[in-house]
Amino acid sequence: MVVRPVMVLLSAALAVFSVSAAPSPSRAPILKPSVVRTYPHDPRAFTEGLVLDGSTLLEGTGLNGQSEVRRVALETGAVLARAAVPREVFGEGVTVLNGRVYQLSWRNGQAFVYDARTLKRMGTLPYEGEGWGLTTDGTRLIQSDGSDQLTFRDPQTFRVLGRVRVTDAGQGVVNLNELEFVNGQVYANVWMTDRIARIDAKTGRVTAWLDLSAVARQHPRVDPDDVLNGIAYDAKTGHLLVTGKRWNRLYELKLP
Repeated sequence: MVVRPVMVLLSAALAVFSVSAAPSPSRAPILKPSVVRTYPHDPRAFTEGLVLDGSTLLEGTGLNGQSEVRRVALETGAVLARAAVPREVFGEGVTVLNGRVYQLSWRNGQAFVYDARTLKRMGTLPYEGEGWGLTTDGTRLIQSDGSDQLTFRDPQTFRVLGRVRVTDAGQGVVNLNELEFVNGQVYANVWMTDRIARIDAKTGRVTAWLDLSAVARQHPRVDPDDVLNGIAYDAKTGHLLVTGKRWNRLYELKLP
């Protein structure tokens, strides 16, 4: 997710471990997607959000003074357009809905709204709490905040419309990060792990885990935060596109 003090990192890691290493095994199956193709990815991009918009990617990056929204050519990884946020803002998840790009901020309590074609900023929407991941079901925005909750929001006002708790085998799944909505399911990176949770958007129940440890091993961490993060869905192929923070490759995955 972000650069945090050591004790916070340890407590977050233990919280995730308590879900995956509980005495009773997870009831959700573990799936291992296959890599279909790889693409170049900017190794300087601290990826916080990823979504496919037509034939190009919209990517949100983090870190103070480096956060932005960018339009990226999938085949080459070239940045075609970009829009920076104020230097004091740590950018987070992004999604696109009805011709608008929405970008969260980590602790600034603002969601930035852009024109999807030009990336010109159209305004901001206030909210309380932290912002981590963002996606949409085509009507509502769906947000994560690092807890075991998914929050549904009105795209015009960012008003909370409802929440659902994410669980596996009855236990809350915390550190939900970058999100992607696919056919009634929310795919969520779990921060500091090499797994993606597939979540029923109505019930919050984890229906499967995607094990991407083999992919993550291709990217040794220079920094502890250089983790798997970023999920996009290609409706034409049914494949997922995934990457990580400061990774130099993006992966196209076929689901089992």
